[in-house]
Amino acid sequence: MTAVEQRFREFKMPDVGEGLTEAEILKWFVAPGDTVTDGQVVCEVETAKAAVELPIPFDGVVHELRFDEGTTVDVGTPIISVDTNPGAGEAAPQAAPAAEAPAAEAPAAEKPTAAAEPEEKEGRQANLVGYGAAPASTKRRPRRALPGAQRSAPAPSAAAPAPQAPAPAPASARPEAAPAPHAPSPSPSPSPELNGSGRTARPLAKPPVRKLAKDLGIDLETVTPSGADGIITREDVHAAAEAVQAARETPVAAPSAAVTAVQGRERRVPVKGVRKATAQAMVHSAFTAPHVTEFVTVDVTRTMKLVADLKQDPELAGLRVNPLLLVAKALLVAIRRNPDINATWDEDNQEIVYKDYVNLGIAAATPRGLIVPNIKDAHAKTLPELASALGELVTTAREGKTTPAAMSGGTITITNVGVFGIDAGTPIINPGESAILAFGAVKLQPWVHKGEVKPRQVTTLALSFDHRLVDGELGSRVLADVAAVLERPKRLITWA
Repeated sequence: MTAVEQRFREFKMPDVGEGLTEAEILKWFVAPGDTVTDGQVVCEVETAKAAVELPIPFDGVVHELRFDEGTTVDVGTPIISVDTNPGAGEAAPQAAPAAEAPAAEAPAAEKPTAAAEPEEKEGRQANLVGYGAAPASTKRRPRRALPGAQRSAPAPSAAAPAPQAPAPAPASARPEAAPAPHAPSPSPSPSPELNGSGRTARPLAKPPVRKLAKDLGIDLETVTPSGADGIITREDVHAAAEAVQAARETPVAAPSAAVTAVQGRERRVPVKGVRKATAQAMVHSAFTAPHVTEFVTVDVTRTMKLVADLKQDPELAGLRVNPLLLVAKALLVAIRRNPDINATWDEDNQEIVYKDYVNLGIAAATPRGLIVPNIKDAHAKTLPELASALGELVTTAREGKTTPAAMSGGTITITNVGVFGIDAGTPIINPGESAILAFGAVKLQPWVHKGEVKPRQVTTLALSFDHRLVDGELGSRVLADVAAVLERPKRLITWA
């Protein structure tokens, strides 16, 4: 490891979940030049499971942010570099040889190639990532008026050289036309092994822009740069992509105004992060586990009265007390009476795994998509403890702070579709579980009560279960027990 590599340390995108392969950078909390310390949070990323804050594991000064916000980065890819010894002055492994070499001597101009090799191996241009000239070198050389010259990396120098003839270049890199009279000496040409072509250099663009172009299928050689010193920006790439898309979609005889009108009426959003993971999990669950859904409509008037009473109980002051709390408690009672519902199907080993604990999942809708964090060991919690855990779970999910650990290991789930005014549905089982209970809206309806039709608080429950390990009898018993507890909540005591 060279001295420069020891000084400039890279922080790579970690696997913050369970075998995740990528994450999207949501927000940077630091910028180049900021001082960071070991354990300081530098960015927030979104994985396929949740949004997570990443702390950096060493001290120093931020040297470079490798990717822009909104970029999806593979696990193991460096995302930030830090100067761990800023007091040593700015490192410029390429600048010194380039400035000291006589412009008219071709062999001397090629010497910096070896010094630049560690950076070129990572696909980065020295002048784009901050390894250029010392702070005193604030003025760049003017560029030649050739198309190829716009993409050439400028050579750092302490002062602008006097106009002179260009230095001899290798035949493979020599331009076909002579440079403009006032053009400076060309910078050392990288070896063919580094640039991969016969051109003098690759188009100038930062790594995030290069990745964006790759994702959009845009050849940077075809993009007209608009940035300073001929650097290609994100806007340039998007403009090129829009031009390509318009060319594909526009018929030869169709007016361009009609295409623009159609495009203005549509929105395209990349499927990634939590939403992508949810879609994959739901497809896998729906087409792997044979779903059966049963429904029951129940009078929950007594439960609603109990909720109102519990809200006034000093023991529950400050806690989240609502109908969902008692539905969760009713499901836990039903599981204790029918423990075989709390299981999972092990396809690899062809086994049914019965669990003596309940990690109760609560489906939560967030701006980033649906997530299902779970309350660990919910079966062992008292009503106040369950209320506290439920309130913390919901608050954390709404703030987007749910961790991957909070969403792993669930055994059974509740989805509260009633908050949207929905009566019932056929919920899809969360992967790795055997059942999911949907709690519908509580509405005032005419109901036969004690032989008379009266207005009562009524709701519909729907239980979807995996028919490979839960037969109709077991599923029906569980759903009937939940309904019985909600109809007469005193069973929370008698069945306990």
